[in-house]
Amino acid sequence: MEQINLFFNENLLEIYVLLMAIFLGFELISRVPTVLHTPLMSGTNAISGVVTLGGIILIRSAESTAYLQLVLGALSIILGMINIVGGYAVTDRMLKMFKKEK
Repeated sequence: MEQINLFFNENLLEIYVLLMAIFLGFELISRVPTVLHTPLMSGTNAISGVVTLGGIILIRSAESTAYLQLVLGALSIILGMINIVGGYAVTDRMLKMFKKEK
């Protein structure tokens, strides 16, 4: 418990920025019209790729006893890949709508 308190005290600013980014991102995405969701999802694939690569780098550079780094790295890889695969699936579905049928 003491390690958790120490972690929060050392990283308080980063935690505030993370919480504000989550809140701001939720508010912005919830106000986007439905027509723009697919192009925005296509654009976020690059960002998700950066998140996934960051998770890989974090896991590769973490020590075997740094459980927080390993968990956060694995979580970023999992969530980034879910977003990438979902983005490509939605983009593919959108592009199929514009193809002419034979």
